[in-house]
Amino acid sequence: MDEGRHDDETMLAQLEALLADGQGCDDPVLLSELLAMLHELRREADSASMRYQKLFNAVPDPVSLIDADGRIVDLNTAGEMAYGLPRDQIVGKLIHVINPDLPPDHMAPVLETLARKRTHVVEVYNKRADGSRFPVEVHSARFVDGPNQFVIAVARDLTGRREAEENLNTLLSVMDKGVLVQDQDGNVLSANAAAMRILGLPEDEGIGTSLRWQEWLVVDHRGWPLRFGDLPSLRAARTGRIIESTLMGVYHTGRKQLTWLSATSVPQFRAGESSPSRVISLFSDVTDLKRDSALFLRTQALARIGGWEWDGGRERLYLTDEALRIIGRREDPPRTLEDALAQVDGADRDRVEEALQSVLRDGGAFDMEIQLRRPDGRSNWARLIGQSEGRAPMTARITGILQDITQRRQIEEALRSQARTDALTGLFNRDGALTELERRVMEGEGGLTIVYIDLDRFKLVNDLLGHAAGDQLLVNAARRLESCTGEHDILARFGGDEFLVLADTREDPGAAEALATRITRAFGDSFRYAGEEFTITTSVGLARYPEHGATVQQLVNNADAAMYDAKRRGRNTWQTFTPELARQQHDRVQVEAQLRRALENEEFRLVFQPLVNLADGRVRSAEALIRWRNPALGELSPDLFITHAETTGDIVRIGAWVIQSACRQMAAWRKAGLAPARMAVNVSYRQFLTEDLVPLVAQCLKDNDLPGDLLELEFTERVLIEDAPDTHRTFEGLRQLGVVLTIDDFGEGYSALNYLRRLPIHGLKLAQAFLHGVPGNESDAAICQAVAGIAQALGLDLVAEGVESSAQRDFLLGLGVRTGQGFLFSPPMDPDAFIAYLRRTSP
Repeated sequence: MDEGRHDDETMLAQLEALLADGQGCDDPVLLSELLAMLHELRREADSASMRYQKLFNAVPDPVSLIDADGRIVDLNTAGEMAYGLPRDQIVGKLIHVINPDLPPDHMAPVLETLARKRTHVVEVYNKRADGSRFPVEVHSARFVDGPNQFVIAVARDLTGRREAEENLNTLLSVMDKGVLVQDQDGNVLSANAAAMRILGLPEDEGIGTSLRWQEWLVVDHRGWPLRFGDLPSLRAARTGRIIESTLMGVYHTGRKQLTWLSATSVPQFRAGESSPSRVISLFSDVTDLKRDSALFLRTQALARIGGWEWDGGRERLYLTDEALRIIGRREDPPRTLEDALAQVDGADRDRVEEALQSVLRDGGAFDMEIQLRRPDGRSNWARLIGQSEGRAPMTARITGILQDITQRRQIEEALRSQARTDALTGLFNRDGALTELERRVMEGEGGLTIVYIDLDRFKLVNDLLGHAAGDQLLVNAARRLESCTGEHDILARFGGDEFLVLADTREDPGAAEALATRITRAFGDSFRYAGEEFTITTSVGLARYPEHGATVQQLVNNADAAMYDAKRRGRNTWQTFTPELARQQHDRVQVEAQLRRALENEEFRLVFQPLVNLADGRVRSAEALIRWRNPALGELSPDLFITHAETTGDIVRIGAWVIQSACRQMAAWRKAGLAPARMAVNVSYRQFLTEDLVPLVAQCLKDNDLPGDLLELEFTERVLIEDAPDTHRTFEGLRQLGVVLTIDDFGEGYSALNYLRRLPIHGLKLAQAFLHGVPGNESDAAICQAVAGIAQALGLDLVAEGVESSAQRDFLLGLGVRTGQGFLFSPPMDPDAFIAYLRRTSP
């Protein structure tokens, strides 16, 4: 640029000399005017040059004018000072004189960016005359002067900013408060060391990697779960306001660790923008303070207490600064008692007014806890104490104190909430749900439905994959149930794998049924754990208040009964409580009450059904079947009372009696010289899984002098997978005794073919349900053929039960089945009738 200005001045001087000599111009007047114009142009050029230099040198940052080859053609005063070199030692040289690290083709990307009419910005290190380097942020713009193209480069020294950032990072690293930076959507951008330590995250990992929100449950000060959008940082981002001193708990589901935090979230705005670009949250770990049982005393000792006075004679009210802070009226102090009482919550205002009138009238004092409503909409709790300064009738002046007890009340509520919160899922626990249900029933709130939820086959997952998998399943199930419930519904873990919802149906009577449908659908997707995938469904029962119960216990019992009815009807469905279920429940209570005394009262007996050779009708063995006649209830179906016995656990004692009685009868028949080849006894899965079964069988065989192969134990497929380790151990013990082991009702349950191969099983019994349609029903016939094929392939005996027609017998013989039982041959009989039948069919 200096060379260009020098050439212009030389040409101007030459033209001026020619005109002064009069060359080329004969008119003196015109010559004079031309000279005047030239002088004016020269003054303007000198003025423009001066303005350029002043403006160029006034820029506080180093400014370089660079040609397309990267050569510096001008440098301002700030550049001379920054680089420690005079202008003439820089101008005319390549840019490498101040930045030797640039590559040879460094101008290409700059010119390419500027050609698109964009600003080129880069951070580099420039060099001073003493060889030292300093960071700069270079902003480059395009400048065209006639045919020439230049680059204006402004270099801003970043040394101060880098030092400030380093100081800030140092400060953040030594702070004992956690600092978390999030964007407006809640994504975590960064965290200091204290934040990682408080949250229990590995400090050698990035916050974006180690903080996985799905592993955390956040609760408010009462222990109630917070939705993600209600977190203080998200509220600050949404409202643009500072969210101060929020008490919340963060529960890590993997570590089962609850940490209480006090957090303040501050929104940050970019220049000219009205919405926050990010939020900075500062938080402290207050877990120890929160759980300290002596916190209430310390809170009172450290509480700030305000004073107040009411002069009734002069109608003057005075409040100290702390009292004004408590009621939120520092900027607008109340002048009258009525104005001050407006801050008291409506429910407490009558109590305060009555206490004031009593003291003004009769003297004395009062002490009460009240709730205040501040002008900013927030509420807090306060202890209000007042006392008359004189005795009646001189009682016009009352003095007292006002103490903010909000924190104490919050802590009390949080502790109460902890007591009613399930530690694993963060939901209400059983006590919490029953307390809330009792409150609603006592208040007579209509529009309430109890939704009782049970996870189907949860024990299977718990046993096969371990308790860690079971716990994770419960947590995931809780989250799915949360997604189904409404804003006013209360969800609780009622115990084990059972959940309870207090459904609000005031606005929509059909809301509970819709909720039950959502719940069953929500469990349609499978669960995953440690690479394993498994399906868990739900059985749901509903009971309405007061239609299905006027007390808490009635409601819960009836919802439970409806849930079990849903489970009996195939699971993965829901059922509303009905009068029929009420009748069944009443019958069940009666049956269970009588069942507990049935053994002692000798109300059970055994009957025996023969298992015969299908080809010739000869008896091969006998199956012992239990019967129960109760003086009050009469003869009861085995299907009915055995189900109740399994539910109550009485089946273990009853099953032991059956084995003992069957062995005694077999011994008696053998002693009489006429006995079937084997005695079969049904064993419940609950009895099978006890540790007493093998010793019990061994003792019965010993007491009755029976070899083990005379006893056959029948069990359902459920035993195979209910508890695999115990199953294998029990099978081995029974096998060592020589007992014959058979799977009863094969094909109705789980069909665990893998266990047929691994466990020492002798035979199968084809389920009676599959014989009903044969030989005419193709599906039933196909199932029978498949079971027969399995038995033959594995070398297992196969018995068909429920044979009622000759066509069924012939069909079975065609499949190769040799043994059956059913009414075609004989119903169950008492011992004498069985022996008579045995004699008739013997050769």
